[in-house]
Amino acid sequence: MPLYMDIHTVDPTTPWEDVAKAHMSDVRVQDEHDVDYLKYWFNRDCGKLFCLVDAPSKEAAHCVHAQAHGLLAEKLIEVDPELIDSFMGQSAVNAGGAALLPGATSEAQRDSGVRTVLFTDIVDSTAMCSRHGDEAAIAMLQVHDRIVRDALGAGGGREIKHTGDGIMAAFLSAVSAVRSACEVQDVLKEHNAGGPDLPVVVRIGIAAGEPVEQANDLFGSTVQLAARLCGQAEPGQILVSQVIADLCIGKNLRFSDAGHCHLKGFDGPIPTRAVELTC
Repeated sequence: MPLYMDIHTVDPTTPWEDVAKAHMSDVRVQDEHDVDYLKYWFNRDCGKLFCLVDAPSKEAAHCVHAQAHGLLAEKLIEVDPELIDSFMGQSAVNAGGAALLPGATSEAQRDSGVRTVLFTDIVDSTAMCSRHGDEAAIAMLQVHDRIVRDALGAGGGREIKHTGDGIMAAFLSAVSAVRSACEVQDVLKEHNAGGPDLPVVVRIGIAAGEPVEQANDLFGSTVQLAARLCGQAEPGQILVSQVIADLCIGKNLRFSDAGHCHLKGFDGPIPTRAVELTC
């Protein structure tokens, strides 16, 4: 059956117990509609509730909510199971159906659903391939992939996909994402200082947000912002959204003002910050 994510706007002061009761009401009636409400993420900071449901159709999922408690979702979008697992991790649930943070040791360690998305991009990779040939381009890519994946492994990041000349990854922590990005740039700097035939230079973009739908793509706006920031970054730079800088306050990470950028797909100028590479 298809997998869906439904999205509710909820009063941020709503007790966790009330959300759990609503979920359990779904569970009590879902078999009548051949539906399985798997788990939910409640982001109290933004007043959003995200429910993951296995259902034969959107209508069947709506019927469960209507019969159980009448709290219908504002949006219901079909999602790729592999995409969900890549972004969110294969988290367990507590007794009330709330998704727990990956590796949680307590039922109180609920997952809010916020994720940090990181993109890397090898600078001038197409020109390098054209100028030096496929073998040289593959060698550059192998260096990039090894260094980025090592940093992801050390920082708790999950690789979502390879983009051809870069990697897209997701983190639970904005701080971990920034530190992993710094590690990538530091190790590449050391690599290039050794005088390789083809230095590997990357730009990195990072953004954070909750699972939201845009153009039928889960995590659409967060992913798009991270990708646009990566494209805007200077060679060797880590460019982040203001939200990332705010989430890193007090974590011994330093940022400088990178100005307001006009990014494709976003209304108005977007404030950006550059990571000072002394992480």
